[in-house]
Amino acid sequence: MKNSRAVLIALGVIVFFGIFFLMPVADVMKQAFLDENGAFSIDYLWAVFSNPVYLEGLWNALALGVVSTVVTFLVALPLALASYRWAFPGKKWLSMLVLAPLVLPPFVGAVGVRQILGVEGALNAFLIDLGMMSAAQPFDWLGEGKFFGVVVMNALHLYPILYMNILAALGNLDPAMEQAAQNLGASPWKRFKKITLPLCMPGIFAGAAIVFIWAFTELGVPLVFDYNRVAPVQVYEGIKDLGSNPIPYALVAVMLTISVFVFVFSKLLLGRNKLSHSTKPKGSSSAKDLGGFRGWCVSVGFVAVFLIACIPHFGVLFLSTSTDWYGTILPESLTLAHYSDGLGHPLVVGSIRNSLFYATGATLLDLVLGVGIAWVVVRSKLWGRSLLDGLMMLPLAVPGLVLAFGYLSMSEGDGLFSFLVGANGNPAMLLIVAYGVRRLPFVVRAAVAGLEQSSVELEEAAHTVGASPSRAFWRIGLPLIGSSLIAGSILAFAFAMLEVSDSLILAQQVEHFPVTKAIYALLSTLGNGHEIASALGVWAMIFLGVAIGGAFVLVGRRGGSLFRF
Repeated sequence: MKNSRAVLIALGVIVFFGIFFLMPVADVMKQAFLDENGAFSIDYLWAVFSNPVYLEGLWNALALGVVSTVVTFLVALPLALASYRWAFPGKKWLSMLVLAPLVLPPFVGAVGVRQILGVEGALNAFLIDLGMMSAAQPFDWLGEGKFFGVVVMNALHLYPILYMNILAALGNLDPAMEQAAQNLGASPWKRFKKITLPLCMPGIFAGAAIVFIWAFTELGVPLVFDYNRVAPVQVYEGIKDLGSNPIPYALVAVMLTISVFVFVFSKLLLGRNKLSHSTKPKGSSSAKDLGGFRGWCVSVGFVAVFLIACIPHFGVLFLSTSTDWYGTILPESLTLAHYSDGLGHPLVVGSIRNSLFYATGATLLDLVLGVGIAWVVVRSKLWGRSLLDGLMMLPLAVPGLVLAFGYLSMSEGDGLFSFLVGANGNPAMLLIVAYGVRRLPFVVRAAVAGLEQSSVELEEAAHTVGASPSRAFWRIGLPLIGSSLIAGSILAFAFAMLEVSDSLILAQQVEHFPVTKAIYALLSTLGNGHEIASALGVWAMIFLGVAIGGAFVLVGRRGGSLFRF
């Protein structure tokens, strides 16, 4: 009976996932490889690689992905090692503060970075006042075409994900291995190079793959920086004449292929290192108390990373309260008028209401699917349940841009998803499903982790007194994983509220704009559009900060597992 129920749940999930995830991806590939007569052709693909504009866009996107991942690694690895090896003053709070970038959507933060690091930004104004820079020749910190600006935003936003993956990998290592090498005379550097680094490579590759895919396919930040010579922006701009120009489909297909290759390659590498599966004995701790001057130096390093990571936050906050901020270190005067103006702006109030509706629907969908998947994976004996678990992680390997394009293609005209588009082109149901599919891994990971750490004996005891498996699960198993499930749902809801790719591509009419599309529209509005967009960004920052903080409070030390895939 239990196994038959697991089969039904698994089949239902697979059918849903096949329709709303695999089919949109397949549709993008089909559009890329079928000509106007429906025959197989590589003409569109050839057009991408033979056109210097598209080729430059792909190379720039790859460069952004690689450079962003390297910079992210250089920031995350020292932080993770310091947190793993040493106990230093304020470690608990500083370890939480370095996660601050997660509370600001990256393309909103790009507005703040431009205001501080731009040619007429606050940093140059400060250096000019000190006499360290000529006002006639200010330095462009963001680089030609804003390439380095995009890298900075990607690295500042994504390093917490890699940091938590590396820290989790280090936390699972048995310190006896390093102690044995130390007893044999190995230096700290040699122990790190020969033992620690190879053993935590699975965590590094898992996190780095997600960082690369995210940076490689990032749409919002390049748009805000007006960095148009990159593939995601070229795809977005191709929507305008998609009916007569199928090249964007081919470009999306190339990006999808690269992303999936990177994800699969990282998983294969992760599976090869058998030693990495050795776990630290319970109760053991390898953290060395680092008091005195050295301890405070480590604390200062964490504070420095936190302050640098908060540059976008400071920029957005000051811009949202400024009356005029151009070529000066700080705004000439401050005001809260932009917050009140935002509440009266037709774009703002409607977009908040829309996003709340879309995100709530997506989260409820994820809860139903996530609990069912977790029960099959952890509680059933169904063959292939681990494959089902892995299948649910695929949305992380497929860029949001690809799924959004697939949904757009399949919802036009008499497409299969046209039933998800309501009257007057309302994309509410389309966005709910799209958000739900994209954020499902958060809920699945939270539910699986909760069930794995809850005692199955309590459910078995209920069975012995006559409770059916389903009743035992709903009355005992589900309440036991309540905190993990709520934490995963909070994250799914928060990130759905601030989803970028689906929002920019699928919401075409003003009355249906979600928050992120409204912010982007405001950035192109004359007058105080940038300031109102920043005010809306501050609200989003506060909302996401409370959501992530609440999720970590609910799951305690297991919070990092929500970002480990």
